Amino acid sequence: MLRSRLTLAAVALALFAAPAAAQEAPRWSFAIHGGAGVIERDSLTPEQDAAYRAALHRALEAGSAVLAAGGSSLDAIQAAIELMEDDPLFNAGRGAVFTAAGRNELDAAVMNGADLNAGAVAGLTTTRHPIAAARAVLEQSPHVMLIGEGADTFAASVGLEQVDPAFFFTERRWRGLESALRQQNLPIPERPVGAPGPMAANDLPAPPLNERKFGTVGAVALDSQGRLAAGTSTGGMTAKRWGRVGDVPVIGAGTYASNREGCAVSATGDGEYFIRASVARDICSRIAGGSTSLTAAQAEVDDALSLGGTGGVIVMDTEGRPSFAMTTSGMYRGAVSSSQPARAAIYGDEDLRP
Repeated sequence: MLRSRLTLAAVALALFAAPAAAQEAPRWSFAIHGGAGVIERDSLTPEQDAAYRAALHRALEAGSAVLAAGGSSLDAIQAAIELMEDDPLFNAGRGAVFTAAGRNELDAAVMNGADLNAGAVAGLTTTRHPIAAARAVLEQSPHVMLIGEGADTFAASVGLEQVDPAFFFTERRWRGLESALRQQNLPIPERPVGAPGPMAANDLPAPPLNERKFGTVGAVALDSQGRLAAGTSTGGMTAKRWGRVGDVPVIGAGTYASNREGCAVSATGDGEYFIRASVARDICSRIAGGSTSLTAAQAEVDDALSLGGTGGVIVMDTEGRPSFAMTTSGMYRGAVSSSQPARAAIYGDEDLRP
């Protein structure tokens, strides 16, 4: 199973990025992901496929608009991820999965490669945009990571929008929780206060309930000033317990950026393995040691996920070349730059070159 997964990833590696020598270094560059997993052509209807591609393009447009106007890589990342946090297609913000207790607990992180400053939050329940909260931790606090009620309190204190927890509720994620808890023989909690009444099964929005993917969202960017940055946001894993926190807010695991090492990384997948292998930082170390971003990304993902689990990463280097690596059959992803038009992909055999 592992061998076939890595073989697929190696094929994808050859397809996803144009050779460095064939491209002029762009003035700015931007790439995003919306989760990796078992995403195959026969698992999405044409309408679902189109919906995801449209959502990816909206996020690319938001980020590229900032960068084209001379904005910072951090601003571009926040603009794109906030859109994805508001889109129920993704497991972030409105559309996040539920804990075993029936709550949405949200994590996010950002890192500025120019000065190695970082901000992260975990377990948010009332802050509409976790990526904005992570950015506020970076810029308006002396800390790197805040968690739980304190993180929401801090976000409110700096003026970030607060919402009722029911804002994040979506029916298909609730149904996914019910299914997961039944499989684990765990009790199903009461529906959250303020959530809408149950929907009929045939009224549920796409995609289908049996989707097997990781809907974490992320972005990496190089701005016109040469500053790299990375950001990631997630609702975590369905039916998580005991205050579980994954790799996303762990700087160096699911999120990392460093101009000195020449990379920005955002990850998606089985977070426990990304944490154990320090995937994002290790990719940067490989690049600093002379590997190309594409080779470093795939080698690190293959090594880390040989421990178990599946997932993928997006990487941006100092030349503005985006790279995509995965051990899965698909990853929602896209890229755009000042020299190349926006393009989006879903399945593992799609080529993102313009």
